[in-house]
Amino acid sequence: MITPTLVILAAGMASRYGSMKQTEGFGPDGETIMDYSIYDAIRAGFGKVVFIIRKDSADNFKAIFDKKLQGKIEVDYVFQEIDSFVDKQYLPEGRTKPWGTGHAMLCAARAVNEPFAIINADDFYGKDAFEKAADFLKCKCNEKEYALIGYQLSKTLSEHGTVSRGVCVVNEWQRLFNITERTKIYRKDANIVYEENDEFMVLPDETSVSMNFWCFHPNVFTTTKDLFANFPKENIENSKAEFFIPIIADYFLETVEGTIDVVRTTSQWFGVTYKEDAEGVRKSLNTLIDANEYPKALWK
Repeated sequence: MITPTLVILAAGMASRYGSMKQTEGFGPDGETIMDYSIYDAIRAGFGKVVFIIRKDSADNFKAIFDKKLQGKIEVDYVFQEIDSFVDKQYLPEGRTKPWGTGHAMLCAARAVNEPFAIINADDFYGKDAFEKAADFLKCKCNEKEYALIGYQLSKTLSEHGTVSRGVCVVNEWQRLFNITERTKIYRKDANIVYEENDEFMVLPDETSVSMNFWCFHPNVFTTTKDLFANFPKENIENSKAEFFIPIIADYFLETVEGTIDVVRTTSQWFGVTYKEDAEGVRKSLNTLIDANEYPKALWK
C-alpha cells in the first residue's frame, strides 16, 4: 500500500498579513494552522510531512514541530532560497524573494519519492479534503493522472476583504480543463462577484475553486525542473516574476496530455489572508473542537 507524503509551502513572506502567520498559534494549545493539516493528514494515512521553508527560519520551525511530531509522522525540511535551482547570472537585480509555488515544489524534489499532496501553510483545509486526497494518492495517482482538491467558492471567502481564487473549468468527467485566476472576489448582496474592467461579474456559489491543494505523482519533479530551467533567464528584466504550480499543471494538460481530476470536498476553508481574519480562525477552530472534530490539545 502506498503511503503518501504531505508537502507544506511555508516559505512565504506573508506581506498582506504583516507577520509570520505560518507559525502563529491559533488553536487553544497554541496550535498553528499547519498543526491541524498535519493532524488530518496523519489520520488519513499520510506517512511523512515535508516543510518547504527559508533557511533562516529552520531553527524556529524545528523548535515548534520536531518534538510534538516525533513518533507520529516522519518529518523533513527543505529550503527555498532565491538562488535555488538558479544560475546566479540570471538573478534579476532587485529581486528579494524566491520564485513562487512551483519553484518551492521543485525544492522538495530531493525529499519526496512517492505520491504527494502539496498545500499552503496558512490555509485550513479540513478532514474531508485530506481523506479524499489520501484516497486519490493511494488508489489513482500515476504518471498521467494528478488531482486538485476543489472547494466550493462560497466556502472560501473572507469577511475582511476580497480574495483571489483559481476558478476551475471542469469537463463532464470532473477533470480540469483550465484554471483562471480571478481577483477581487467577494460577496455583494446575494451574489458572489469579481471585478473585471470596472464591471461586476457573478460567479455561482458552487463554483469549484483551487485553494492550492494538489495531488501529484513524483514524476512531476522532472517536468517542473525542465520548465523552470529557462524561467529566470526569460524573466531577467522582471524582478517580480512568479513560477506558479498552475503553470506546471497547464503544461501537464496540454503537452504531456495528462489528466487532473477535480476532487470536490465538502470542507469549509478558512485562513488568514488578512490580520483581521485571525479571530475568525480561532472561533472556527473552537467550533470544530466543540463538535468533537478535533481534540482540544492536538498532540497530548
